[in-house]
Amino acid sequence: MSQHQSAHWLVTYDIADPRRLAKVFKHLKKVGVPLQYSVFSVDTSAAGMATLMLRLAKLINVKEDDVRAYRLPEKGWRATLGQDILPEGLWLG
Repeated sequence: MSQHQSAHWLVTYDIADPRRLAKVFKHLKKVGVPLQYSVFSVDTSAAGMATLMLRLAKLINVKEDDVRAYRLPEKGWRATLGQDILPEGLWLG
């Protein structure tokens, strides 16, 4: 994948402090779609993800918090069980 080619990313986080948690959530809500508590789908390039992670690094305490991003395969497989929080008919990816 080139630095500028868009991809689907899964961003997850575990933030110890409620104030930092709110800041991380607010920032991710601007660039992605919340899938579950502490899980977002973000469509961006590798360069865009690097920029996002740098911005998130400024919001967290690296000794107490954890933020991770995983690039999803282009033709990945998706299955859900239970109530989906996304509107019916909306599929990401």
